Amino acid sequence: MIFIPFFLNAQTANRFFYELIFKPQKNSEATEKAYTILDITDKGSIYQDYTYYSQDSLISAKIEARQKNGVYYDLSASLKKPSIPYKIIKEYPSMKQKYQEYLLEANFSYPLSTTLQWKILPEKEKIGEYDTQKAEVDFGGRKWTAWFSKDIPFQDGPYKFYGLPGLIVRISDSSQNYSWTLKGNKKIENYSEISLAEKQLPNSEKLIEITPEKFLKVQTAYKKDPLSSLRGMFPEDMMNKPYNDGKTLSEFLKEQEKAIRKMYDNNNPIESVPEK
Repeated sequence: MIFIPFFLNAQTANRFFYELIFKPQKNSEATEKAYTILDITDKGSIYQDYTYYSQDSLISAKIEARQKNGVYYDLSASLKKPSIPYKIIKEYPSMKQKYQEYLLEANFSYPLSTTLQWKILPEKEKIGEYDTQKAEVDFGGRKWTAWFSKDIPFQDGPYKFYGLPGLIVRISDSSQNYSWTLKGNKKIENYSEISLAEKQLPNSEKLIEITPEKFLKVQTAYKKDPLSSLRGMFPEDMMNKPYNDGKTLSEFLKEQEKAIRKMYDNNNPIESVPEK
C-alpha cells in the first residue's frame, strides 16, 4: 500500500491498515492472521476487523442486481463474518473509549476506562517508510513494546492503545501472543462509520448502551446458543427449502452457528487480566 498525506474532517477518514498476528489458544504456538483497520476523523477513531468493509464492492453490485431484477433476497446471508467481532471507538480529544459489538440483532455498547502509563525509550528503528521510537507499557496482564512515529500526527493506535506522540506503527506483547504491524493507509472520501455490508444486517444501526457486567451476561448466553433468537421461528417445511447458494435454511443456519462459535473460540484473549 502507498502512504498518503493525512486529512482531518468529518467527511474524510484516514484509514490505517494493521496486520494482526495472534495465538488464539493458550499453550499453542499456532497463529492466525487478521486484517484490521483504524479509521481516524476529526471526531475520533474506530478500530475494527476489515472483513465487512472489504465486501462493500460486492454488496454494492448485488444491490444493483437486486434492484434491476426486482427480486428481493437477504444479502446478509452471504456476508463473510469477521474474526474479530467488536469495535473500539475513541473520542477526540478526550480519548474516552467505548466497546461495541453486534449480536442478537443489535449493537451493544459500554464505556471503557483504559489508562496507559507509557515509558518512552531512546531506541529508534526504521519500519517501512517511517522513523519510529520505542515505548513500553504494562496493560491487561501483559508487557507491551510499541514503536511509534512522529511522522504520523495521531496519538492513537490499534485496539485500545493510544497516548504516544505519534501513531503506533508496531506493537506486540513480550510473548508474541498478539502483534500488530501497520501495513498502509488510505484516504476515504464520504466516509461512513458503518460499512455497506454491515448495513445489511438486521437492525445494524440499533445501539443499546449497557453496563460491562450486563453485556458479559448477554454475550455469555449468546456464545452458548448463538441462534437462540431464531429457533422456533421457522416451520419445519421451510427449514428444508433452498435458502442461500443452493443450501437449505437448516444447512445455512448450521453454517452460521459454526462460524459464530469459531469467532469466539479463543481462550487466549488480548487482555489476560481484563480491565475493571
